[in-house]
Amino acid sequence: MFQRAFLTAALLALALSFGACRKESAPGPDVWASVNGKEIKRDEVEKYFRSRSNPEGQEPSQEEGLSLKLNIIDELINNEILLERAKKMGLEAGDGEVEDKFTEFKSPFTEDEFQRQLKDRGVTVDDLKRDLRRQLTIQKLINREVVAKVSITDQDVTDFYNQNRAQFNVVEPQYRVSQIVITPRKETQVRNRKGDDATTDAEARRKAAALLAQIHEGADFATVAMDYSEDPSTSANGGDLGYIPESALGQADPALKKALTALKPGEVSPVVTLRDGYRILKLIARESPGQRALADPKVQNSIRDALRNRKEQLLRSAYLSVARDEATVRNYLAQQILESTGKLPHPPPATPHRPPPANK
Repeated sequence: MFQRAFLTAALLALALSFGACRKESAPGPDVWASVNGKEIKRDEVEKYFRSRSNPEGQEPSQEEGLSLKLNIIDELINNEILLERAKKMGLEAGDGEVEDKFTEFKSPFTEDEFQRQLKDRGVTVDDLKRDLRRQLTIQKLINREVVAKVSITDQDVTDFYNQNRAQFNVVEPQYRVSQIVITPRKETQVRNRKGDDATTDAEARRKAAALLAQIHEGADFATVAMDYSEDPSTSANGGDLGYIPESALGQADPALKKALTALKPGEVSPVVTLRDGYRILKLIARESPGQRALADPKVQNSIRDALRNRKEQLLRSAYLSVARDEATVRNYLAQQILESTGKLPHPPPATPHRPPPANK
């Protein structure tokens, strides 16, 4: 009896040991991470890396490149964890949702412009639709598990206001401004939706005049800015610069200050000629100095938005941390970098194919 029990225990230990060895066995050289057994391949990471690199900019050092690839892998790991959870809850985005989002993404471009955007990013239509499905699926999960649980009470708003009264005291006039920027030089990286870039002064002047004409004919200023503005920091949000205090205008180009102070809220300036190109300005609002009351709807909305964003970020971070703790994650690239003291080992050469020996 004792020998039989001992033999059973030994066989069980051997089986567990063998299973663990199989689980921890080294992956192929093209596998850089895994999530619950789902592999994240090298070529997928490299594709994202290429899409985020500036082909006309300076090539990153090996250390910078590997750091970016580690960040990409971390994003892909998080996405895979959230995708698995969403699928288990039946939240995967359907084909109709993906097609609607694809049409929305494509709508600002002509077909030629859209194909150029895909080529510049090094992706295909299938790649884009797959990414859109992932984004929509993850957002549906976050909406259910995080956003739906965020609640901001009137007392929360009151407490925030009382603790931050100075934040709502406007000490000088402020101007909320949007801009469209056109430069007479080739930009290293164009961020507008049309990929449009004037490269000479003559082109820039013609472009500025044409955009102003569109706006006078009824085109939405923010849409025109997103499509054509050459300012990489504001084109994505419709050219919005936020609120600018009056004292800051004294440090701006006199032509800009003159054009802006001549506007009433809602008005658009003529084309402003500057040393570095051309601007079209829109004055969205002008704030007079003084203490803003809690009853002011704009104060209420700004506080609610700030509190909601803060709480959403906290809950999202906590949710992802718990999800990662419950997943089995392996980052083989990070392990290889550590073992090679900061260098990525080259994948082993492929074994040459040898034909089978001839029958004798």
